[in-house]
Amino acid sequence: MLSTSSNAHKPLTLRQKVGQMFICGFDALEPNPAITQLIEGYGLGGVIYFRRNVKDAHQLAHLSAELQEMSLRSGGQPLFIAVDQEGGMVSRIEKGATLLPGNMALGAAFAPAGVYASSKIMGKELHQMGVNMNFAPCLDINNNRLNPVIGVRSYGETAAIVGDMGTHAVKGLQDMGVIATVKHFPGHGDTSEDSHHDLPIVPHSMERLMELELAPFIKAIEGGVDAIMTAHVVFAALEQNGVPSTLSYRILTELLREELGFKGLIVTDCLEMKAISEGIGVAEGAVRAIEAGSDLILVSHTLDRQVAAMEAVIAAVQSGRIPESRIDESVLRVMTHKYKRDIQFDKLAPVPEGPISTPEHQLLAKELSRKSITLVKDEVGKFLDMNESPLVIWTEVQTGTEIDEVVERQGTLGSTLSELTGIHAQEVYVGLSPSESEIAAILEAAEGKKQVVMVTYNAAFSRGQTQLVKALAKKDDRHLVVAAGRNPYDLLEFPEVKTYLACYENRPLAMVSLANVLLGREKPVGRLPVTLSEQYAIGWRQEV
Repeated sequence: MLSTSSNAHKPLTLRQKVGQMFICGFDALEPNPAITQLIEGYGLGGVIYFRRNVKDAHQLAHLSAELQEMSLRSGGQPLFIAVDQEGGMVSRIEKGATLLPGNMALGAAFAPAGVYASSKIMGKELHQMGVNMNFAPCLDINNNRLNPVIGVRSYGETAAIVGDMGTHAVKGLQDMGVIATVKHFPGHGDTSEDSHHDLPIVPHSMERLMELELAPFIKAIEGGVDAIMTAHVVFAALEQNGVPSTLSYRILTELLREELGFKGLIVTDCLEMKAISEGIGVAEGAVRAIEAGSDLILVSHTLDRQVAAMEAVIAAVQSGRIPESRIDESVLRVMTHKYKRDIQFDKLAPVPEGPISTPEHQLLAKELSRKSITLVKDEVGKFLDMNESPLVIWTEVQTGTEIDEVVERQGTLGSTLSELTGIHAQEVYVGLSPSESEIAAILEAAEGKKQVVMVTYNAAFSRGQTQLVKALAKKDDRHLVVAAGRNPYDLLEFPEVKTYLACYENRPLAMVSLANVLLGREKPVGRLPVTLSEQYAIGWRQEV
């Protein structure tokens, strides 16, 4: 039971002020020595959860309450408790929570009201789990099909779609008391590098940025978004010295604060990403991010780096490099938003006793997922006949990334078809980049099969997947169906495929929706929210 007293009346030391400007992560399902040191020793401002912190929704609610109690008892302030719960492929919390479709699936459903309802459910459930800040929605416009990090995390390829959908998502979260954090400002959509590993550069003019990349953020600001997350991306038109946006005074203060009039919280993306950590380093990055105008510094993983970053900022204030008044500006914004969203010790949500996800929530998720499945191409006029057992080829992620994290096999298409029909669907598994021997083994398994369904996963980045699909397509007497389990652009790698669908994610709910389409129980009504080619442009779907 959380105490109801408050530390709000106590003046903050410099150490505690700096602590309020940091959001840090830790690797445990319960408070461990690392996060205890940061909360008790620095008056930490917030915590970020990853899947490593999550067993289920109720465990997470208890963890949130324990962390808030620790902050209160140590004389600290209420914590921001943050997570990247974007939906779809980026969902840190699964068991006990509603698994909602991701952004591009929602873009394919073309239902802004559904985005609002989905985000409202997400906000309600997060609030029950003690999570008061969501690093979502993603407002990057995915107009580069070779983007390795955004892709289906975007609603689509136009400023209108992304801005409209994003504004509804922000409202849904914030109506439930959760701070929405739009990202990655000024835009990470038109890059072909991943800032987790490299420092991308966007070469476009300021006129182009205002018309496209910045437009969804401007709409979100006008809609009252609480927070904006920065991109570790260089914008040549704004910074000629190769300075990434996270560290740029021109971008964060002059553009975002002064020209666009944003008065909310500026949050950095994680400074442990290689675009920063392998450049100037995490500690110096924290100092420069504050000099540029950031209010909250995100350091997600390593205790030594978290401590070094906070100590570097303290030293910068003590030396006069950063005026303490600059720290006070950010702390005031932090405390104002904590008060605004009732992030106060005596107003925090109690740990729920009953279920967090409800049948009503799950029904909406199922309906939105159903509306997203897109038939891009069908030259055959049929999908599956379960009287003749198909072979299902499931492409799976075998090594998680910091963004996706999901590596366990769950809710595959083959298991879903078998469950829905009671008829066994043979399923074989292949990694993202199958070798020649793996391809040969799959082709042997497919020998004699009249029906084959392959769920691909970003085949544009995998020569092996493309080779496998092309080899499967050579058999004229075989009905081959390809479904893109992530980016919809895969068709461009194998245009000879006669039946092609886009699912935008390979999560269990999407596979149920796909299976129902393949079985003829549902019609594919989604539309492409991005352009694949002149023939398959944005808004396209093949009618059934």
